[in-house]
This record gives sequence, structure tokens and C-alpha cells, in this order.
Amino acid sequence: MPAETVHLFLNPAAGRGRARKREPRIRELLEAGSFPLEVHLSRGVGDLEEQVRRHVIDGADRIVVAGGDGSVHEATNGIMRAGRDAALGVIPSGTGNDFAKACDIPLDWEHAATLLANRLSEHEQRRRIDVGLMNGRYFANGAGVGFDARVTRISRSYRAPIGDLVYLLAIFRAMIDGIATPHMHITADDHTHDGAITLANIANGPWIGGMFNIAPKAENNDGNFDLLVVAPVTRTRIMSLLPKLISGTHMGEKEIMHKPVTRVVIESDEPVDSHLDGELQEMQQTFEIELLPNALRLL
Repeated sequence: MPAETVHLFLNPAAGRGRARKREPRIRELLEAGSFPLEVHLSRGVGDLEEQVRRHVIDGADRIVVAGGDGSVHEATNGIMRAGRDAALGVIPSGTGNDFAKACDIPLDWEHAATLLANRLSEHEQRRRIDVGLMNGRYFANGAGVGFDARVTRISRSYRAPIGDLVYLLAIFRAMIDGIATPHMHITADDHTHDGAITLANIANGPWIGGMFNIAPKAENNDGNFDLLVVAPVTRTRIMSLLPKLISGTHMGEKEIMHKPVTRVVIESDEPVDSHLDGELQEMQQTFEIELLPNALRLL
């Protein structure tokens, strides 16, 4: 019986062009495995998702993505929208690689590609992970509503090759512009919260922005999200919280409410920024978020 084809999807723009430069070596490492390989390049935002969806519908079962969290986000949506149980492998080539960290995938991309090629050759399956769904869009690592999404929007305006520091720079810019604290009504399983907040983060994995350990105990296969709601804070207070957010020692701070949940509904008095896996969404007022346990198979 012939070996099953592995489909590699590569986003040339990921990691500010790093994925494009790594393409020949990634091909070489995967082609060393005992399986046929087909390579597909993304041509723009949303194209990787649509390519994955079409190939999975046509029967592709082993999907590998070389890219960052945005590429993982598109691949996850492509697989989930196809409605088939295809498996996902990741070769981290982005800026933050938050999903790779959550899945214990080596951040050394050559090492990750070598290990993946070995597993694919031996038909090993790693594990299944939970997936989130917000307003019809899937997410693998986490969703954010409020300040962290606004910071993400600002970070997209910077083109300097400074890696994870772009998110830190965007935080400082957001503080200068002013910290919005919209009034939100939050229903999370049997818990409710009503009042002004700085942000709500629904974490499936522990990391956001590459360097912030926002939900240190989050695990993407435990059947729960980690919900963090941050009360209004001053600029000075944000500055004192930043080192703790990086080290993951902020969970006991008085402004932070933390709760494991499986379903969250957020209703804001005004349209606010939001993101899924670091990908900005249209400004909205209502967010319906649910957990889909064991929904995605990892290679």
C-alpha cells in the first residue's frame, strides 16, 4: 500500500519572511521521510485556510504548516470547516510561535521538522487538543477582547524586524493613546461579571504575543479555557504588571479574575477590538465563545 501523501502549506510571509528563506531546507528535511510530499504556498491572507479546506475535503489527512500563529489559525479553520478529522503538524517559523510552545513543539525549526518527518514516517500520532469557536471562527491558542486585541492592532503597524519586542512596543504605544475600559457583561458557565474591564482573555494555551505567559496553567487538552478578566488599571499599574505577565506570576493580583470555563458570552456597551490567535477580527459588541473538546488531531 503506497504511503499517504503529506501536504505542506507554507506561508512565505510568516516571521517577516523567515518562512520563505527556510523553504528549501524544510522541503529537504521532510523529503527525507518515507512518504510523498506536496508543497502549497499561500498567496495572501485567507488563502492558506481555503487551500487547506479544499485539500482536506478532497481527502488529505496529514496537513503540515510551516509558519507562525497566523498560519496555524488559518490551517485550523481550514481543517475544522472541512468537517473531516485531518491531522495538523507545525514547523514554527513565525514571530511569536505561541501555539508551538503550548504543544511542546521545539522552537528550533530544523529540529521540529526532523522530529515531524520521523513521526510521519512511523505514522505516530501525538495527541488531540481542544479548539475554541468564537462567532463562527475557530481558534487554537486563544481569544482576546479589549486591550490585548488593541495592542495586537497597533503591533501590525510596525515593520521593524524586532521579533517579540514588537508586542511590547505596541503596549507602550497603546498606553500613550489611552487605556479604554468599556463596560461589559460577561457570562462564563455559572459565573457572571458586569462592569468596566481592561480586557478579557480566553486562553487555550499559556502564551500570547510571543513573550507573555498570560495563563501559565492553561493546557490545550484539559477540556477547559482559562478565562482572565482584568479590571481597569492605570498606566503605572500596567508597567508594574508587565514583568509579572512575562514571567507568569500575575495570577494572584487583585485586578485579575481567573476561572476555568467551557463557554463564555461577552456583551460590550460599545464595539471593541478582538483577536483570535493574534489575528484581528472586525470590531464587535457580542462575543459567543465555546470550547470544542478534543476537536483537532496533532501530528
